[in-house]
Amino acid sequence: MTVEHRLNTSTLPYLFSPVSADANQPAPLVLFLHGARDRGTDLNVLLKWGLPRFVDESSPLPYFFTAPQLPEGQTWVERESDVIALLDELIASQSIDPSRVIISGFSLGTAGAWHLAASHPGRFAGLVAVSGRVPKTLEPNQLVALKEIPIQIFQGAKDEKLSIEDTEQIVATLRGLGGTVDFTVFPEGDHFIADEVYSDPKLQQWLVSQSFHPTAVAI
Repeated sequence: MTVEHRLNTSTLPYLFSPVSADANQPAPLVLFLHGARDRGTDLNVLLKWGLPRFVDESSPLPYFFTAPQLPEGQTWVERESDVIALLDELIASQSIDPSRVIISGFSLGTAGAWHLAASHPGRFAGLVAVSGRVPKTLEPNQLVALKEIPIQIFQGAKDEKLSIEDTEQIVATLRGLGGTVDFTVFPEGDHFIADEVYSDPKLQQWLVSQSFHPTAVAI
C-alpha cells in the first residue's frame, strides 16, 4: 500500500493513507506525530520506520492514517492549531468517524500527543505514547481530562533518554484520577522501539476498537 504525500500551504505537509476499500461505514483515523529527528521538508523520512512504515508496507488497513511533518526546529505544541486544523479538514473531507480518532506520538511526538489530547478533550478516543514524556507544562485540570480516554504507553527499559520511574509516576497519577492506562516496558528496548510497538497485532486491533464516550457529569 502506498501512502500519499500531501503538501498543504495552510497547515503542514502530511502523509495520508485511506481506509481499506471494503469499509462501508465511517472508519477510525490514526493521527501520528513524529520525533525530533524526522523534522524537515522531506516526507519520505517518515516512511523509514515506525507507524508510517508499517502503514506503507501493509495491505489496506481498517483505519485512515495521517502523519504531518514539522519544519526543522519546531515543536508540536507550537503547531497545535495547525494539527487540529488538519484533523478538522480530514474529518470534513473523508469518511472518518470523529468519535474514533486515535492520536499517537514517538519521542517529541509523544509530548505533542499528550498536549493535544489534554488540551482538546472530546477530540480523541485513545492515546498511544511511545518513548516520550508527559510535558511538565500540563496543568492538573488537563491531566483530569486525560482520564476520559484509554492510554497505551510503551517504553524501553534501556532508554537513556527517559526514566522508567518518571513514567510510572504519571501512570499512577492518571490511574488515581480514574484513567485507563496500560504501561508496557520492553526489557531490552532502547529509545527506538517504534517498529516493534506498532507492528504488534494487539495494538493494531486496539487502534480500531476505541470509541470516545464522555463520562456523564453528575449534577
